[in-house]
Amino acid sequence: MSPTAARHRVHRSVTTGLPLVLTAVLVAAGTAAAAPPKEARVVRTATLGEIPLGAFSNALLPGSVADDHGVRLGGIGSDIYPAGRKGEYWTVTDRGPNGQIKVDSKKRRTFPVPGFDPAIVRIRVSGNTVEVVDAIPLTTSSGKAVTGLPDQRGRDEAPYTYDARTPLSYDPNGLDTEGIVRAGDGSFWLVDEYGPSLVHVSARGRVLARYVPEGLALTGTDYPVVEALPSVLLHRKTNRGFEGLAQLPGGDLVMALQSPLSLPDADAGDASRTTRLLRFSPREKAVTAEYAYRFDPVGVVDPGEDDTSELKISSVVAVGRDRLLVEERTDKSARLQLVGLGRGANILGGPWDDDATSPSLEQLDDPASAGVPVLSKRLVVDLGTVAGVPGKIEGIARVDDDTLALVNDNDFGMTDGEGAFDARGRLVDSGVKTTVVYVRLPEKP
Repeated sequence: MSPTAARHRVHRSVTTGLPLVLTAVLVAAGTAAAAPPKEARVVRTATLGEIPLGAFSNALLPGSVADDHGVRLGGIGSDIYPAGRKGEYWTVTDRGPNGQIKVDSKKRRTFPVPGFDPAIVRIRVSGNTVEVVDAIPLTTSSGKAVTGLPDQRGRDEAPYTYDARTPLSYDPNGLDTEGIVRAGDGSFWLVDEYGPSLVHVSARGRVLARYVPEGLALTGTDYPVVEALPSVLLHRKTNRGFEGLAQLPGGDLVMALQSPLSLPDADAGDASRTTRLLRFSPREKAVTAEYAYRFDPVGVVDPGEDDTSELKISSVVAVGRDRLLVEERTDKSARLQLVGLGRGANILGGPWDDDATSPSLEQLDDPASAGVPVLSKRLVVDLGTVAGVPGKIEGIARVDDDTLALVNDNDFGMTDGEGAFDARGRLVDSGVKTTVVYVRLPEKP
C-alpha cells in the first residue's frame, strides 16, 4: 500500500439512464398491484484482511498514532464509490474507533486511538479478499491530521480515553466523515456528522472548504469554514448528522440527514419518521433545495425492532437525473427505496426551516396530510430478506445495471462497555469483519 495519494484522475460517469431493474420499479410506481423485486441474492463476498491500525495510520502520517491498543483497520465501510476500474472503489473511514462506557451511571464516549486521522481508502475486490490499494489522509491547510475528535464543547459529546477515565481535548478540525463521491476534477466531496457539514477535499486529501449550518460558529479550524447550510440543521441529533451523499449527473450533490432533527426537542426527534435531504450546487456553493423524506415504520424496515429512533439513512446513490436509491436501515436490516426529487417537493426556506414553526415538520404524524410535499418512493429490495448480507450496511455502489456492491461498517471491531478492552488495554475484537458483498437484483417479469 502506498502512503501517498493516487495522482491520476479516476471518476465514475453517472449515467442519466436507469438500469432495467430500477426502470421497471419506477414504471410500476403508479400501479397498485405492482410488487417490488424479490429473490435478490448475494453473488460475491469479500473481506478485508487484518491490518494493524497504527501501522496503517503512521504510514500516512508518521507519528500520528502512538498506541493503537490492538485495533485493526476497519470502519472503511462508511461509504463506497466506484473508482473507475473493475472491482475498485473509493471508501472512507468514519472518525475512528470509538465506544461508550458507563461511569457513575452516565455514558462516556471513548476514543481509544485519539491520533487516528480519517482517511479515504481505495480498495480492490479480488476473489474473496478486499485489498487496500491506496490511502489518502485527510489533512488541514497546513498538512496536519484533522483527527476524528469532536469539535465543540457543549454541542458534541465529551471525548475520553479508551477506559473512559481521562478526558481528551476537543478538536475544531475533527471530522466524523461518512459519505463520499469523487468529482470530475479528481477532488472529493464528503459529509460529516458533527456539523453536520459538507466537506470539499483535494485529490491529495487537503480540506479545501467545510460547509456548515448558519450560526454554528465553529472557530479555531486550520481550514476554511463556510456557513452555507440552513440553520435548522443545528438541531441535528448527536452523532446523527449527514451520512449519505450522492452526486447527480449534472454535478449537484444530495446529502441525507441520518435521522430526523431534534426539533423542537430530543423526544420529538426520537419519535419522528421524517428526515431531510438537501441538494447542494458545487458551482453556486449553496443549498438549492431541501426535501422531506418519510421512513417506513420501524417494524417494516426491521421486523425485530420497535424503537423508531433506530431508523437511519446511511447511503444515497444517484441512479439517473433527479433519481436516487435511498437506504433505510437499522443496525440489523435495510431496505432500498427508489426516490424521485420532484421540483414541487422543495421546502427550502419555508416554514419547516423556521425553528418557531409549531408543530415542527418532525412532529407531524402525517406530513403529507398537512400539506408537506413528501418525496415519493418505491421499494426496490428488502436486504433483510437476502441471505448473506451483513448487518449495518452503510455504503452502496452500482457495479453494473443489475448488481450492487454493499459494504458494512464493522466499527473497527469495537464494542461498548468495560469489556471492550482487556486488562492490558488491548482490544477484545468483536469478530465482525469489513465485508463487501455483491447483490444481484433480478429483473421484474
